[in-house]
Order: sequence, then C-alpha cells, then structure tokens
Amino acid sequence: MDVILSGLGQGFAVALQPFNLFLVLAGCFLGTLIGALPGIGPINGVAILLPIAYSLGFPPESALILLAGIYYGAEYGGRISSILLNVPGDAGAVMTTLDGSPMAKRGEAGRALSLSGVASFVGGSISIILMTLFAPMLAAFAVKFSPADYVALMVFAFLSLAALVGKSAVKTLLAAVIGLMIASIGVDANTGVMRFTLGSPDLMAGIDFLVIVIGLFGMAELLHLVESYARGTLKTLPVDKTFVSWADLFAVKWVMLRSSLLGFIVGVLPGTGASVASAVSYGTEKRLAGESGKSFGTGDIRGLAAPESANNASAGGAMVPMLTLGIPGSGTTAILLGALLLFNITPGPLLFEQKPEIAWGLIASMYIGNIALLIINLPLVGLFARLLTIPQQYLTPLITVLAFIGVYSVVGNPFDLYMVIGLGVLGWILRKLEFSLAPVILGVVLGNLFEDNLRRALSMSGGDWSILFQSVNSWALYGLAFAVVALPLVMRYFKRKRQASAV
Repeated sequence: MDVILSGLGQGFAVALQPFNLFLVLAGCFLGTLIGALPGIGPINGVAILLPIAYSLGFPPESALILLAGIYYGAEYGGRISSILLNVPGDAGAVMTTLDGSPMAKRGEAGRALSLSGVASFVGGSISIILMTLFAPMLAAFAVKFSPADYVALMVFAFLSLAALVGKSAVKTLLAAVIGLMIASIGVDANTGVMRFTLGSPDLMAGIDFLVIVIGLFGMAELLHLVESYARGTLKTLPVDKTFVSWADLFAVKWVMLRSSLLGFIVGVLPGTGASVASAVSYGTEKRLAGESGKSFGTGDIRGLAAPESANNASAGGAMVPMLTLGIPGSGTTAILLGALLLFNITPGPLLFEQKPEIAWGLIASMYIGNIALLIINLPLVGLFARLLTIPQQYLTPLITVLAFIGVYSVVGNPFDLYMVIGLGVLGWILRKLEFSLAPVILGVVLGNLFEDNLRRALSMSGGDWSILFQSVNSWALYGLAFAVVALPLVMRYFKRKRQASAV
C-alpha cells in the first residue's frame, strides 16, 4: 500500500503541472465532442489526434495524458447522440439507446443525460480505484483467459441478448445472426476466400463499423422521421427541465456498483471492451430485476445506468493489461499502446519502475479527468436537451448531411455512402418488423472476436472441438449462458403451477 500511495503522489505531481492539467481538461472536452458525433467514437478520436500530439513535440507523459483524456471523454460523449438521436456514438453506447432514447422521447432528455453522466462518473471512478489497487493481479488473470474461454464469453453474451433484449427472443437472436453475417463480409484473413462480396472489390475489406452504425441507426432513424413527416404524424419531441434526482440515484446505486465492477472485469480481458461490458451488464441487471425488468427497453433508469456505468468502467479496465503487460485491452488502448511505442517506451511489468512518471501520471490524470468530465457535462445537459426543440423537418436534413460528411471524411470511399443508404433501408425494415437493432450492431462487434478466438482454439487443438469445454472458466461461462436461457422457462413453469393450484 505504501508503494501505491507513493506512486500516486508522484503521479499527481506530474498530472497537476499546469500544462498537463490543461491537457487533461482539453482532452476531456474534445473527447466529449468527438464522442457525441455518431459513429466516430474514441478509437477514431484518439487515432486522429495522436499524430498531432506527436508532431507538437509533447513529452511522452503529456501526450499520453491528452490521449487518455480524449478516450475517457469520448466514452462520456457517446451517450449524447444515443439518447437524443437514437444513434450510438460508438459500439459501447449501443445499449444506452435502449432506455435512453425512450426517456428522451417522453420529455426526459435532461434526466437521461444527467443520470448517464453520473453513472459514467461512478463507473469511471470505481475502475480507476480498482486499477490502482489490483492492476498486476488482474492482468495476470486476464492473460490466463484462453481463446476457448473467449468463445464461451461470446456465447454467454449472445444468449444473454437473446433472452433479455427485445420483445421476441427469436427475433433478437435472428438480429444477432444478421450482425454476424455482416461481420463476415470481406476476404477471409486465414484462407483468402471472399465471403459475401458479390464480386465487388469495395467489399473485399469488409464494411467499416462507422458505415454500419450510421446506416443501421442514423439513416434508419432518418427514414423513420421522413415516413412520419409524410404521414403527418411527426411531432416535436417534448423537452422539459428534468434533471436526475436524489431518488433516482438511490434507486440505481446498487445497479451502478454492480455494473461498474462487472464492466471493469470484462474490460480487463484483452479484446473485449465497452460493447461486451455494456451488453453483459444490461442483461445481468434485467435478469436481477425479475418481473420489474419488463420495463427495460421502455425508458427504465436502471436500463440506462447499467450500460453507462459498465462502459466507462471497462475503459479503466482496458488500461490494466496495456500498462502492466503491454497487451491492449481494447481498440483504443491498442492505439495508446502505439503511442507509447512511438515514444520508444515499452509497456509491461517494468513500466511502473522504469517510467513511474508516465504510468502513475496517467493514472493520476484519470482521477482528475473523471471529475472534470462530470463538471463539464452536467451544466451542459440543458443545452444538449434543447437540441430536441429544433423542428424535425430542419433537423433531419442537417443530420443527414453531417452523417455523410462524417462517413466520407473517415472512410474516404464514395461506395460507402451508398452502403449507408442500403443499411439504412435494412434498419428501417427491421424496425418495421419490430426487430431490435442493438443485437445487430453487437453481432457485428463481437463477430470477428468470436471467429478469431474460435479459430485460434481449434488451431491449438488440431481441430478437436473438445478444447472449448476443457477449462473451468469455459464451464462457468457456459453454465451462466445455460442459466440465462433455462431460468426464465423454469420460473414460468412454477408460476403457471402456482396459478393452477390457486384455482
């Protein structure tokens, strides 16, 4: 403990230097703006600003503090478009749309934004504390997670979604399968075989995640607005001065605690990230809610607090293997790892001894940044919510133009603009058929991770499928997956039996 306190003291001495403190605040503010742009997310934000930080000649600790602030800020900002526009800022904010958007549509945008801000603060704070205390131990646990264990984790995540998201488990599972099919488009990296490319060279590299998010969520939402306008049923969304209350916070205090812990643990596992953490925490909370969990997906504050706490906690968890082992825990931390290597710094177990100003300075800046994000975001809740007062007939074409500019500026291929329209039509049709779009996006996100780890596991065993059932971790996750599917059936059986006996 003395070593930790001493390291933290040294870290705060670095982070509180005026220049570094400015970079923390600037990174958090820029990250919030970047995260609010639909589909951009923390990965693209950090990637865009990394060359700038390097070319300006920042010291390594200062550059990393700036990039980490952008990372954290983007996780915060992703909730803004998710709640207000039903368009997730990044993959980790997909689950936020399920209850955040319904709250905004019934006039509680301010309440939803402020609650998500507090939940993000709680998740971020808990993850930083856990990272400070248990980083080496948790990193050692993460390394022992084999490819077969990751396969079991993906199975658990998909079955949790099938049982807990949407009105129909069958439709939810079908939506996840559609996402998996979209994820498989392109040239197979192992065999060189082209899959679902229809002979088009533009599809050989697959479909960029930004295109998928903007298409399925953003363009589908815009088509829905156009349809409503044509039918004459388009209404201006109500906006009042709602704000999160102490009663709301007390109602979700255990939700935020559980989701933060779960999000941090999932975040520590290399390659998972906020999308898995938010999905698993949402499903867990709906299961724990029992009968009252039926309100999830209609604007339940528990369904908003859970993924928001988890995705910010996972951001801190993803830092653990990156700093202690040199293994990126997520796509964004992979870029941060590249930033360290760019400055000729090798992350790993000796980083805390050889470069304590970088390791502890980064951790200390995260404490400061988390508080700064809460201070920056809460006063702006009313301003963000006022965006909904813009008449939809003006807001719709504006969002369309911004979406196309955003896609083209990142991807740079005109073909992808047509893909946005095509995926938008697909998303609009799925909405008409009452399919939930969240499982489609999560199928895309988790599809490559699932396939890669399945292939690694089978390569290790020479094609023997029994490797998927050999570890304790795998059995535990398969057991949880079975429980997610079986428990509702068992509970319904006993409920019918009690009702029959009562008659």
